Amino acid sequence: MTAVTVAQARPSERADFIRKTYLHLAGAVAAFLVLEILLVPLLGPVMINIASSGIGWMLVLGAFVLLGWMARSLARSTSSLQLQYLGLGLYVLFEAIIFIPLIFIAVAYSDPTVLPTAAVLTGLMFAGLTAIAFITRKDFSFLSGILTLGGFLALGLIICSFIFGFSLGLLFSVFMVALASGAILYDTSNIIHHYRPGQHVAASLELFASVALLFWYILRIVMALSRD
Repeated sequence: MTAVTVAQARPSERADFIRKTYLHLAGAVAAFLVLEILLVPLLGPVMINIASSGIGWMLVLGAFVLLGWMARSLARSTSSLQLQYLGLGLYVLFEAIIFIPLIFIAVAYSDPTVLPTAAVLTGLMFAGLTAIAFITRKDFSFLSGILTLGGFLALGLIICSFIFGFSLGLLFSVFMVALASGAILYDTSNIIHHYRPGQHVAASLELFASVALLFWYILRIVMALSRD
C-alpha cells in the first residue's frame, strides 16, 4: 500500500505537519546560534589554523559530508522518533563546527554590521522563496537533477581550489546563493507535496541545511563587499 503524502492527507494533518516542520527549523536555527556563541570563542583560532591548511580543511569537509549523510539517515528513521531528533541535533552540531572559521573571521576582522546584514538578507530571501513555493503551489521536484549537477560542479571547483591553490571568488559565491535558493524552493515544494505526515524532523533538517548554505555564501559576499 502506498504511503499517504502530506498533499493527500487531511487538511488538519497537513497544517500540523507544516507547523511542526517550521517550528523544528526555528529550533534548529536557535540551537545553531547558541552553539556559535559558545564555540566560536573557544575553537575559533584552532579552526582557523585547520581551515588555512588545504588538506586539513578537505578532511574536515569530507568528515562533514559523511557525518551529514549519517545524520540525514537518522532523521529519516521510521522506527524511532529519538533517532530522528538525534540526527537533527547532530547535523546542527556539525554545521555549527563548519561555520566556526567563517564566523570567527566575520566577528574579529570584518565590519560589525556584516553578520547582521547577512542574517537579515538570508531571512528575507528565505521568506521570499518560501512565499513563492506556498503561493504558487508549484511542484519544484524537477529541480532535483539541476541541484545535483550544480552540487557536483561546486564540489569539483572546491576540490580543485584546494589542489591548485586558487581562490573561489565572488562569482562562485553568487552561483552558490542561486544553488541554495533553488534548494530552498525544492525543499519547500517537498514539504507541500511529497513528505509523509510524521517526517517533519527530516523535512526541517533538509530545510535547515539549505538555509545554512544560503547564509554561508551570503555572508561571504557581504564580507567581500565590505572590504572594497
